[in-house]
Amino acid sequence: MARRLSPVELDFVEAAPLRLVFSAEVSATPKAVYEALADDVAGLPTWFDAVASATPTHAGAGREVRLRGGIFFAETILATDLGERYAYRVDRTNAPGLRALLEEWLLTPSASGTRVQWTFAVDAPAAVRGVLKLSRAALASSFRGAVRNLDRKLARSAAQ
Repeated sequence: MARRLSPVELDFVEAAPLRLVFSAEVSATPKAVYEALADDVAGLPTWFDAVASATPTHAGAGREVRLRGGIFFAETILATDLGERYAYRVDRTNAPGLRALLEEWLLTPSASGTRVQWTFAVDAPAAVRGVLKLSRAALASSFRGAVRNLDRKLARSAAQ
């Protein structure tokens, strides 16, 4: 059963009780990475293995994302800065214990392409925050794998 979360805004990415931040480098340009994140929502499962499906909603102002294993997120997109930042909050989810969740993807040009930084900002009871902290390595691994897959996908697209 989906529950409503607090409708946090962009400042929550800095103010959240728990912030998990991950980064990786890709050879693709910030614009190409941004387009894969923001414009090709339905393509998310082709490179982010944890995602079973992703559908744009509200004329592109939201998304519905289902993870493998059954977790569901209904999201509102808060920032769409082309080639720089893509951020969204979760409005409804069936994930237990969450009070608020905002994710931000920052894209910075680098010598080899793009530095991708993903921030997972959460408000939840202490026990849930503890579980998330213990899950940091698994989330980092999932993120790194997704970014590697995205880089390969974008390289194939650029070669065509």
